[in-house]
Amino acid sequence: MRSPSSKSRLLATVAILASLALAGCATGPAMTTGSVGAPAMPRTEAEWRRDIAVYGERYQKDQKDAEAAVRYAQALRALGMRAQAVAVLEQASLHHTRNTAVLGAYGRALADAGNFSQALEVLNRAHTPDQPDWRILSAQGAVLDQMGRHEEARLHYINALRIVPDEPSVMSNLGLSYALSKNLKEAEQTLRRASALNSSDARVRQNLALVVGLQGRFQEAEEIARADLSPEDAQANLAYLRRMLADENGKKAKPPSRPLRQAANNS
Repeated sequence: MRSPSSKSRLLATVAILASLALAGCATGPAMTTGSVGAPAMPRTEAEWRRDIAVYGERYQKDQKDAEAAVRYAQALRALGMRAQAVAVLEQASLHHTRNTAVLGAYGRALADAGNFSQALEVLNRAHTPDQPDWRILSAQGAVLDQMGRHEEARLHYINALRIVPDEPSVMSNLGLSYALSKNLKEAEQTLRRASALNSSDARVRQNLALVVGLQGRFQEAEEIARADLSPEDAQANLAYLRRMLADENGKKAKPPSRPLRQAANNS
């Protein structure tokens, strides 16, 4: 019988692989309503570095430039400079106390850095009950999931889906929330629907592959994962899941020989 600690580590892999970032979708830098428009999402490291150079210079010239602050911080987050992103957006939030784009980005950056309670407080200020923003609702759900408050998180996803029915990014987070609650069957059904609604989103497919793998259906999971990952990376991820599932004695699974791989995404 698998020990509780082993099962906990197994479910933690959901967050590791799928970035319930759950940020993958919800806590990614999607823009919200406000004075700052939604930027085109770079995909490559070179593009992110170019954004750092362009918007970093703009931000240094005028720290009250909301768009520069948000896009600069977005690029910093994409390259793993989380503390710097938080610092930029904290300053921006002081200048733009009611700018929902700034507050939304700040809340996501805080969550990305692991400051969940503060992230939730900031996200709560990023929209109002009479003008709810589905992106913020989804981000709030992602933070609550990372705090272990899964039932509350799902209420936020459901409220977001009332605004944008069948939005794949929200459904993907909802599916991962079910997975974190150990309801893998519901997680799979939700993620399959999300994948069908947006077949171009590699993150949703990888989340589905993960949940299928968590149920021990490794060949099927690998076939799904190979749509976006190399055969070697797909096999490496599934091999790690196999070791996790085979950890019957509660011993720590041997770390993978290479970092767990994810499909490229736009966040």
